[in-house]
Amino acid sequence: MRLQILGGGNNQLNAIKRVRQMGHEVVLVDYFDNPPGKRYANFHEVASTFDIGANIDIGKRYSIDGIMTIGTDQPIYTAARVAEELELPSFLNVPTALAVTNKRVMKKILKDNNIPTANYRLVDKSFKKNQPLGLKFPLVLKPLDSQGQRGVYKLNSPQEVEDNIPSTLSFSREEEALLEEFYPSDEITISSWVKEGSTHMLTITDRGIFQRDKHIGICFSHDFPSKHIGRYSEIKEINENITQAFNIKNGPLYVQMLVGEEGIIVNEIACRIGGAYEDIFIPYLTGVDILGLVIDNSLGIRRSPNIKTSPLDIKKHLSVQLFFAHPGKVKEVTPIEELLKLPGVIHMGYNVSPGSTIEKIKNATARAGYIIITGDSREDLYNNINNTFKSLKITDEDNNNLAIQTKIY
Repeated sequence: MRLQILGGGNNQLNAIKRVRQMGHEVVLVDYFDNPPGKRYANFHEVASTFDIGANIDIGKRYSIDGIMTIGTDQPIYTAARVAEELELPSFLNVPTALAVTNKRVMKKILKDNNIPTANYRLVDKSFKKNQPLGLKFPLVLKPLDSQGQRGVYKLNSPQEVEDNIPSTLSFSREEEALLEEFYPSDEITISSWVKEGSTHMLTITDRGIFQRDKHIGICFSHDFPSKHIGRYSEIKEINENITQAFNIKNGPLYVQMLVGEEGIIVNEIACRIGGAYEDIFIPYLTGVDILGLVIDNSLGIRRSPNIKTSPLDIKKHLSVQLFFAHPGKVKEVTPIEELLKLPGVIHMGYNVSPGSTIEKIKNATARAGYIIITGDSREDLYNNINNTFKSLKITDEDNNNLAIQTKIY
């Protein structure tokens, strides 16, 4: 069978390889001439994953049997549109796909269904600092249809809002942007599988984030189990309400929630496998092959997992370290094989290589790589994380180590 995959970056590599291992052909669509996934795909078409018409034409030309993406939000809508046009299998109908990829629609559904979320309004480039906002500062400005924290800014005055709207809109295809109240909180992520409208939670992780100037929400880790697992019932209820409100019938569900003094609120939702290598760590923690499920169902092979446990039952400890590096030109990196020999390290990959130039950190696209680390206990996990970073080297031409350990555990 032939599967069209939207995106050939590092987040999609495992999916491309897996499809090939399962005996299928991959038609890769990516607007770069030489994306990382190209070497593993059967075919590569240079086109934007946002370009619905181009992707429909590609699907027709290759007579595809299915279409999917992983670890990225916006192509979810493209996949649904292509599937509808070519009468292919799809987890989502087009209205639901729009709702989970466009924050204008998403926030309205949350509000209309009394699902807690930050107060917000929409603004456009005509906004002036003397206009009333009706919101409490600080505020967060976001594109309605972007991801990876591009164009997401924490702002402290009406002047900053006016000044930053053009930048935020430059990352969007919309003429408006989302402006919402900043909520001091911890971030958690919930990965679930929906079967015939019933939600089965798989993992709850703590999402470690940091801020660079006005750039906020840059993720550097996902840690399991969450320190907020004691609020499982509340999290579960909100998660189930989301499934019903958005009319999600089947497939993966990924939700970001904020846990603060005023309770738990929903930040964003997506109908995909998460972008922190959940396709690797969910099977390790739960035994559920979530990537295989998405691939099969995208090809019309209908199957669902037999989930017998909840996040409360899992005794394993795990962290995905999404590491960054200081600016500079890379001379060499610690070999992956060497790091995989360290205690607890089960998987890793680099986004940089010798000769790469590392730019200043502005958003999550600046990550230098990832490491998935396990431990027998929380203390053991923390020791393994710290030990791994002692061995991780990304050196420049002056032999300085550019690798950053954002948090010492």
